[in-house]
Amino acid sequence: IVYQPIEYFSLYASYSQSFNPNTGVAADGNPFEPEKGEGFEVGVKAELLDGNLLATLAYFDITKQNVLTEDPNFPGLGISIATGEQHSRGIEFDLTGQILPGWNIIASYAYTDAKITEDNTIAIGNRLPGIPLHNASLWTTYQIQNGDFAGLGFGIGFNFVGNRQGDLNNSFAVDSYFLTNAAVFYQRDSWRFALNFKNLFDVNYVGSTGNFGSRQSAGEPGEPFTVIGSISVRF
Repeated sequence: IVYQPIEYFSLYASYSQSFNPNTGVAADGNPFEPEKGEGFEVGVKAELLDGNLLATLAYFDITKQNVLTEDPNFPGLGISIATGEQHSRGIEFDLTGQILPGWNIIASYAYTDAKITEDNTIAIGNRLPGIPLHNASLWTTYQIQNGDFAGLGFGIGFNFVGNRQGDLNNSFAVDSYFLTNAAVFYQRDSWRFALNFKNLFDVNYVGSTGNFGSRQSAGEPGEPFTVIGSISVRF
């Protein structure tokens, strides 16, 4: 549902339900009930600078039910029951578009509070693994519009990911990280030549985590300093 009370400004709301089959069978041999999801989102959208810049601010709330958890009647035997519940809620902000001719920007920020709300063995209130409370990114480019250097452009960006839990028991955490990226490119007619520099300062970081059981399995290392060259043509 979208409502536009004034030009360049809109209010919106959405609601959804979903399901995802659980694999395996319960102790009685019957298949598990599917994992069910329910969520809603409300927010505002604004078109700035005569519509060249789009900003969105949203609040979301998602609940997952029938999450597999240990069957309390068979502790320690690896038998599950679909009674768990997980809840995520937070705020997202996005900004994208053109500030001035040749100057473009993409920016985002998210605050996500993702916790366990029902479980037979995991403590209620534990944070879900791999999901940071704070996550932000910025990418901005400028391309020279006139003169002998028209078509030459430069870009710089940042990516911040907050600390994350390494397992459902929250027995250890993975540190936050801050990355810097850059680019140089040249565009003429339908041709584009570019050099992209990822992780400019060669920061050591953990890129992804999962439901790991030990510090020795704390996740996959992130990509080191990388240079990517590309040539593209549009037709």
